[in-house]
Amino acid sequence: MMRVYLILTAALGVTLFLALGAWQVQRLAWKTALIAEVTALVARDPVPATQAGAAEYTPVTVEGRYDPRQVLVKAVTEQGAGSWVMTPLVAGDWTVWVNRGFVPEGVTPPAPPERASVTGLVRLSQPGGGFLRANDPAAGRWFSRDTAALGAALDIPTVPWFLDAQSGGPLPVPGLTVVSFRNHHLVYALTWFALAALLAGAAWWNLGRRPLAP
Repeated sequence: MMRVYLILTAALGVTLFLALGAWQVQRLAWKTALIAEVTALVARDPVPATQAGAAEYTPVTVEGRYDPRQVLVKAVTEQGAGSWVMTPLVAGDWTVWVNRGFVPEGVTPPAPPERASVTGLVRLSQPGGGFLRANDPAAGRWFSRDTAALGAALDIPTVPWFLDAQSGGPLPVPGLTVVSFRNHHLVYALTWFALAALLAGAAWWNLGRRPLAP
């Protein structure tokens, strides 16, 4: 009875580990395709922006009039700690938030130009907060680029996406968008397959080389 129990347990464990490994292989294929798709998307020529927006990281161009009000959103970039400068851009009958770029901690960003043609990458709204901290509109403390909350704070109806400006400066510093996706699925898959092999080997050693008494 003990022998049968150990065989069934080992078989179940090996099957589970193999299934998890196969799932990670599928995830690897999906993530690899996603990275290739986004990489190709970012390299495209900009297209005119519409109120409906586009897929995230699509390069677009939008023309309009800047609202002089600006909101600083906490950020950490390759240039250190500071803030993103979020400014509403009125494009005809709709408004989009533009991340004009980064300013270091303690630096006051310059006022935006009255009118501008902005080329950048479409980014999806980031609701809730960031850095393990929630946005606090009443206190003017922002930790994520939540377009709905930003619009509500300034009483401006805006679209549910924002634009990461890719040119401008020198301050705010544009073009710091990080297009990066974690892709550890190969490591995960090899780990699950290795565990399956180890368990199968251990079972063979104990049940094959060292048979137990029934």
